Amino acid sequence: MATKHEQILLFIESLKVGNKISVRQIAKELNVSEGTAYRAIKQAENQGLVSTIERVGTIRIEQKKKENFEHLTFAEIVGIVDGQVLGGREGLYKTLHKFVIGAMKLDAMMRYTEKDSLLIVGNRVEAHELAINEGAAVLITGGFDTDDHVKRLADEKKLPIISTSYDTFTVATMINRAIYDQLIKKEIVLVGDIYTSFDDTHYLAGKDTLQKWYELNEQTTHSRYPVTDDQNRVIGIVTSKDIIGKQHHLLIDKVMTKNPMTVLKETSLAYAAHMMVWEGIEIMPVVDNHNKLLGLISRQDVLKALQHVQRQPQIGETIDDIVTNRLTSVSNDANDVIFRSDVTPQMTNALGTLSYGVLVSFVTEAGSRLIRHLRKGDLVVENISVYFIKPVQLDSTLEIRPRLLEIGRKSAKIDIEVYNEKDIVSKAILIAQLIDRY
Repeated sequence: MATKHEQILLFIESLKVGNKISVRQIAKELNVSEGTAYRAIKQAENQGLVSTIERVGTIRIEQKKKENFEHLTFAEIVGIVDGQVLGGREGLYKTLHKFVIGAMKLDAMMRYTEKDSLLIVGNRVEAHELAINEGAAVLITGGFDTDDHVKRLADEKKLPIISTSYDTFTVATMINRAIYDQLIKKEIVLVGDIYTSFDDTHYLAGKDTLQKWYELNEQTTHSRYPVTDDQNRVIGIVTSKDIIGKQHHLLIDKVMTKNPMTVLKETSLAYAAHMMVWEGIEIMPVVDNHNKLLGLISRQDVLKALQHVQRQPQIGETIDDIVTNRLTSVSNDANDVIFRSDVTPQMTNALGTLSYGVLVSFVTEAGSRLIRHLRKGDLVVENISVYFIKPVQLDSTLEIRPRLLEIGRKSAKIDIEVYNEKDIVSKAILIAQLIDRY
């Protein structure tokens, strides 16, 4: 039977897109406490089922598919520009496909304004009305209001009219930034994109005997299985190490490792990989918010997926992408590995000098390349100690010289010096755990 929390989520999911909901309403309709209702609504917001807007309330919105992430809803626009909704609240769940800046004559403006677009314009009431009639929402800049008859028209057409105190240029910049952020999120691979689903997952119940482990082992050749209770919640992991030397009639829950690490489908793949390497874990159960088993991921699957992602073209360049692309090798001698890079505008801070974060990216990338050169493997950074950093100006050429201090089966210590025109400008020590490539 579903818990009260699950019942509330199912109820919210069944609501028509655009419906307004509240904690008190949910508590009254489903006969639950307001605390339970509040937690479920917050969970629904995390899942993209509802959106809470200041001075408007919480509304049911259309859940986004990953491929449509670059499109923003009007509700999200309200949050981005710290806006106030003047009319058309019932249309806040709708998605805008483009925005138009109304800095032209009225007839020219209307040629670009179409259904599901957003007109960004100042105190021009006639433009507000024409845009609503064309099926477009309106964002009024400069903190201006509009006429009451336009607000009534917006309510009738279910198209939002939003007012913000920011100017047009700032608003356009903020929306562009939000779309860019969405594009980056779209490119991030999640556990849910690669995990083995429940139907294909082999698992054991806590009340099974060790004999069942041996039967599964013979059938699948795997040696690690998640363990669940009678409500399918993950309570442990059992491996060959746990059962060695134990009698076959013993119960699994007597020998399993309790409270195993788990991940959600929404967890980023990079984070899951880091945790699996850090903790030395071969498999991790994938669970929902109630710890119920949805499937599992293996370290081998995660590393293969990450290597595949690294070969894919990216839509937006991160600092790490910029560092990786510009760092070139000038010496591959085993005893003297040297990398070089120019300092570009994207790498500098507000003072025009190399930023600390970019320096750390250079140190990490140089260390990774050194390990790949020596061991044909990868690393996960455990600690970076930067002993000093001198100012490095724009358009300088850096030389990064990593030197291996210690290396073992699972860890390495690397000394990294950074030079600018033969002067040392930074020195760091990187300590990392090593992972073999599959």
